[in-house]
Amino acid sequence: MTDYSDEEQRIISYLRESAARGEQYFRAKNIADAIGLSSKQVGVRLPHLAEKADEVDIEKWGRARSTTWKVTIS
Repeated sequence: MTDYSDEEQRIISYLRESAARGEQYFRAKNIADAIGLSSKQVGVRLPHLAEKADEVDIEKWGRARSTTWKVTIS
């Protein structure tokens, strides 16, 4: 299992639980609001988590005003 920092663990847990409920698309701001981090803290970590997370698949999906991330359970 991959070692995560506290903030990364909070992000992964939130994404895993939300994806299990059927949500698929996320923005860093919405994740940050839900777990008490800044959107910058989340946005910086998502690309790294996309490469190292085993529990969920994180894919950069689209970019409008902010990047949207598609998350599915692995």
